[in-house]
Amino acid sequence: MILCLILLIYVGPGCVFESHSALLLTVPIFFPPVRDPGFDPLWFGILLVVATEIGLIAPPVGLDTFALSGVVGDVSAATIFRGETPFWIADIFCLAILAAFPGLAFYLTWQML
Repeated sequence: MILCLILLIYVGPGCVFESHSALLLTVPIFFPPVRDPGFDPLWFGILLVVATEIGLIAPPVGLDTFALSGVVGDVSAATIFRGETPFWIADIFCLAILAAFPGLAFYLTWQML
């Protein structure tokens, strides 16, 4: 339950800050409650990066969306938000799978060993 709450909180700053700023400001606060129950820190880091990147494309602010809108020029931000909605939903689904099955985050690493 704590992990779900933390991941929901990370989508919010991802909408407003860039990903590095959001991670640097919040990891010192959220890491000890996750480390104490015995969660793998590397797995937690992977979840945080995915959650923050979801925030970067999520409405209403989505910094990556506005950057794309500025580059394209003739396409409105609302159109870009509508176009990226399936990807946003798929990312949330992937985040839920990674949170539910931690072994999937390390599957390729284990195959290389």
